Amino acid sequence: MKFLIVGLGNIGDEYANTRHNIGFILADALAQELGVKFAIDRLASRAEARFRGKTIVIIKPTTYMNLSGKAYRYWLEVEKVDIENSLVLVDDIDLDSGVFRMKLKGSGGSHNGLNNIIEMLGHSNFPRLRVGIGSNFARGFQVDYVLGHFTRQEEKIFIERIPFGVEMIKSFISAGATNTMNSYNNK
Repeated sequence: MKFLIVGLGNIGDEYANTRHNIGFILADALAQELGVKFAIDRLASRAEARFRGKTIVIIKPTTYMNLSGKAYRYWLEVEKVDIENSLVLVDDIDLDSGVFRMKLKGSGGSHNGLNNIIEMLGHSNFPRLRVGIGSNFARGFQVDYVLGHFTRQEEKIFIERIPFGVEMIKSFISAGATNTMNSYNNK
C-alpha cells in the first residue's frame, strides 16, 4: 500500500518559517522522523520512506502555493495513489495557532493552494490536515499575515506542536483517517 503526503508551501528562503509554509515544515518533520531526505524531482521536492510496511511518498511542491494542484495531481497519478491514501498538509487561518484538525473534504475557502487543488482535481474530496495559524491580522492584511514570519510566541507553540502533527500523519497512515480524526481532532 502506498501513501502520498503533500506539504503545501512556497519555495525560496524568503518564505522559510512563514505561516503559509507550515505544510513544508510539517513535511520536513515527517521526513526527519522517518529518516529520509528530500531531492528535487518533477514539480516537487520528493522523499520516500517505509512505515509499518507501507510506502510513504512525501512531496513539497515547487510550483508555489497557488499552483499546488499541478504537483499534487501529477504525483497522485505517477505514484498510483488512491485519493483517500493522500493527505494534504495546509495552513488554516480559521483555526487558532497550533490546532491540528483532519478533514476528509471541504471547500478551499480563501486558501489559494487548496482552491487550485480543487480546480485541478475537479472535486474537493481529498483528506487534509489543517494546521491552525490564527488570524491575528487587520482587515485587508491577510496576505501579509500568512506570508509573515512566526512571532517568538508562535515559534514556541509550533516547536511543541509539530511532533503532535507528525503523530497524526503516522496515525492516518497506520489507522486511517476516521480513527485519526476520532483520536486527535479535539486535542
